[in-house]
Amino acid sequence: MTIPLLDLKAQYATIKDEVNRAIASVVERQEFIMGREIAELEAKVAELSHARHGIGCASGTDAILLPLKTLGLKPGDEVIAPSFTFFATAGTIHNAGGTPVFVDIDPATYCADPAAIEAAITPRTRAIVIVHLFGQMAAMERILAIAAKRGIPVIEDGAQSIGARRQIDGTWRAAGELGWVGTFSFFPSKNLGGYGDGGLIVTQQDALAERLKKLRVHGGAKQYHHEEVGTNSRLDTIQAAILLAKFPHLATWSSARRARAARYTEAFRGHADIRPPVTDAGNEHIFHQYTIRVPRRDELMAHLKAAGIGCAVYYPIGLHLQPCFAELGYRIGSLPKTEEAMRDVLSLPVYPELTDASVDRVIGAVKGFFG
Repeated sequence: MTIPLLDLKAQYATIKDEVNRAIASVVERQEFIMGREIAELEAKVAELSHARHGIGCASGTDAILLPLKTLGLKPGDEVIAPSFTFFATAGTIHNAGGTPVFVDIDPATYCADPAAIEAAITPRTRAIVIVHLFGQMAAMERILAIAAKRGIPVIEDGAQSIGARRQIDGTWRAAGELGWVGTFSFFPSKNLGGYGDGGLIVTQQDALAERLKKLRVHGGAKQYHHEEVGTNSRLDTIQAAILLAKFPHLATWSSARRARAARYTEAFRGHADIRPPVTDAGNEHIFHQYTIRVPRRDELMAHLKAAGIGCAVYYPIGLHLQPCFAELGYRIGSLPKTEEAMRDVLSLPVYPELTDASVDRVIGAVKGFFG
């Protein structure tokens, strides 16, 4: 029997009736665009993120792009971002008119290194995009202090970390709460995933929220009246309805992911060749991915796939080495910690429906490979 990296069919089986009722309600009402479920989902995600406002949009990519658009970036304007992340983090910077400036990671958490961020700031820096990678928050207290000294807005890319928390000065702070904006993706593979694309922005700022709501509908709050040139980036009502059906399960799913991650970590603890992921002190991890570091990574991946066990590499090529950014001048050796991670990371199944027997089988296969 195969063990997939993610089993969305198994998830659907547990919530089938709830999801189907939600979809049917939208279809029966024929409220496909900006229906009542949009505002309800926006409110729930904003509350989860301890934010004043939620703004649904068409994708996690647009959730980053729309706030960047409000900055009015000009040629030469720089936006700092990690290289070890999904392409959308930097592609949006380019598409908003800015130049991405890539920084290295903390090799323990894979999130951007605050010291590297500070070293990358120049008079041309207009924003910092940080990524709460694999399900845990970056060191926001350090990053915000660096940014605040220079008046630089911080965008939290929380595509992989909805519901993640970090204890700062004795208080739990949520992913998306502390930045100028926080962004989320509802791509189907996410911990809270739809049945297509979708995204959402959270912010504490009233005026910014109103502007973002206009930008997602062609730049106007009233039909046929356009204060600025926006775009079509509406979250579909059916997707919002599906996400609302899933939303009450999110905390339980996150807890189940942590339990499976703990089982892996205990089994791999002390093994010479297997480095389990590190949860930074103060973080509550939601384990979008459970990512180990190993020698002979590609051989292990082939071994697991031959055994019917799903696994994947996130990410094999840092953004600073992508051909489309070659003109920026980065080379092998520019970001050594990112490049080391590129060579030795491997993500294992960690979804909530994964059985103990399946976890044990994955553990056995990984440890067996190394003898």
